[in-house]
Amino acid sequence: MTRRLRALSAVLLAAVCLLAAGVGQAQAVGYRYWSFWDRDGGHWTYATEGPSTARPADGDVQGFRFAVSQDSQDAAQPRGSADFAAVCAKTPAQQGKKRIALVLDFGTKADAPSGETPPAPRTACARVPADATTAEALAAVAGPLRYDTNALLCAITGYPRKGCGEQVASGKSTPSKSGAEVDKKDEAKKTDEGGGPSVGLVTGGAVVLVLAGAAVWQARRRRGDA
Repeated sequence: MTRRLRALSAVLLAAVCLLAAGVGQAQAVGYRYWSFWDRDGGHWTYATEGPSTARPADGDVQGFRFAVSQDSQDAAQPRGSADFAAVCAKTPAQQGKKRIALVLDFGTKADAPSGETPPAPRTACARVPADATTAEALAAVAGPLRYDTNALLCAITGYPRKGCGEQVASGKSTPSKSGAEVDKKDEAKKTDEGGGPSVGLVTGGAVVLVLAGAAVWQARRRRGDA
């Protein structure tokens, strides 16, 4: 093998390794926020509307969990007891009022903002007017609450002290998808993030260029030998 061919082979190998590393794993990006949940029988379901518009019925169980997650499919569920009878056992019913069991999970140290320590998870029974929203029930038993200008819930009982739905690295890595699993939205996201093409696209292009160069070199070499 000539020196030129050895150099070409080394470049090709480096490009292939870079492509494999870039496509194999990608750093996931999430958001640090309070997620809102409904208790449906024996399991949690991600709420379909916000606490400021949701109007739970008497006997409902709802939960809040502070964590870093990418979306509703990735969100961590509230931990701890979620039984209405146990949470509201010491809060008697009243005429014209309803009782809502709330499960408040302040998350883990790993998901806490820098310099803050999450309080221990707890439950609370809110006895509120029959037409009250979840936000009103929460304010009755877990204030102070903090909201941003877009009415996004930022803090429960003052936690966290600052920040609201900020974007952070979630510490997770996402495996590459097969061609059948990647839809048009996924491809658009890969291209748009960071204002440029994805690493896989760039390195893939590099491999194509190297292969094309190798083909041209081989063709010229054959003509020279002929």
